[in-house]
Amino acid sequence: MPDFFSLKNIFFTVFGYEMSHLEFWATLTGGLAVWLSARENVWSWVIGLFNVSLAFIMFHQSQLYPDMFLQVFFFATNIIGFWLWKFPKAGKANQKMELRITRLSTGNYLLFIVGVAVATLAFGFFAKNLHEILPDLFHLPSAFPYIDSFILVASVATTFLMMNKKVETWWMWLLIDIISCVLYYTKEIRLYSLLYLVFCFIATYGALDWTRKYKSYEVPK
Repeated sequence: MPDFFSLKNIFFTVFGYEMSHLEFWATLTGGLAVWLSARENVWSWVIGLFNVSLAFIMFHQSQLYPDMFLQVFFFATNIIGFWLWKFPKAGKANQKMELRITRLSTGNYLLFIVGVAVATLAFGFFAKNLHEILPDLFHLPSAFPYIDSFILVASVATTFLMMNKKVETWWMWLLIDIISCVLYYTKEIRLYSLLYLVFCFIATYGALDWTRKYKSYEVPK
């Protein structure tokens, strides 16, 4: 019997596409976690722990190694994010006594963009040669090293925005989700690609909703 945590262990087939247990449950938990985040629900971080554990296994089997490494980071930040949202510092709470939405200054946002660009180039070069550096762990070359590295770097950076409830979070997620949707479709992880298409709509909703909530806060005097 195939390993449950294998892309070859088929759960069901739809329109000729064989859906594995691994991809199905990774997709389901990922969708739920992102939707709860857009709704500003603190329990999104808990659901996220299950999602990243499954995604780690899936990306390793798909040779998307930067995405695989990203899940380790996400596991830690899901724990930290829950704490930051649930127990904000004095003066940073909303009416629910959870972390309030804020935004970046123009200068900090520019630094954010430049940092993402530089880190993408550096990690992309590393990912491109990863199968030669660690051949025992990575038998095949990274499929799309620079595109995949952008997803990794931008996701890491944007997660820090998310942990601190910055409005800019959702516009960055929208860009990441569009690129991820195309990449996963190309790698024939079709349901996960569809999930990221759904994420595009959730990110748009999150951007508009968080902006509205931010503007509704009373400006401190």
